[in-house]
Amino acid sequence: MTHSFDRYAGIIFLLLGVGFITESFKISTSAYGSQVGPNIFPMGLGILLSILSARLIYESVKKKQVKKEKEKLDYKRFLIILIAAIAYCLLLEVVGYVISTFLFLLIGFQAMEKGSWLKTIIISALFSYGVYYLYSELLEGSLPGFPLGGF
Repeated sequence: MTHSFDRYAGIIFLLLGVGFITESFKISTSAYGSQVGPNIFPMGLGILLSILSARLIYESVKKKQVKKEKEKLDYKRFLIILIAAIAYCLLLEVVGYVISTFLFLLIGFQAMEKGSWLKTIIISALFSYGVYYLYSELLEGSLPGFPLGGF
């Protein structure tokens, strides 16, 4: 990517981060007597996004643009991941979070780098079930479960 694109993207993300911070002040500051309220997460994301954007702007201004040959776009990988993302959205409620996320990650990892099926399967399974367990069991959140009430 070009440094001018990085600079413009950095400015847009910086504005978005400032917007997150500003809007997080409109959310209540505490939840049922807790010190950590629902405004902390969006505020933290806004601060992190602003810091990273400022760094991107600084880096793009600091470095001179170097002419490089144009990279060939990889439409095949893009279409594979796009179709997988659409299928993920459609299958999320039908087959549940764990199975649909596992399949999406499996397809995505293989589209990005073919080979090492065992590593891909292990990472996809651990991530999808780990996030499901952390969110639904420990944080008592709600995610689409397994089909037919499994596990």
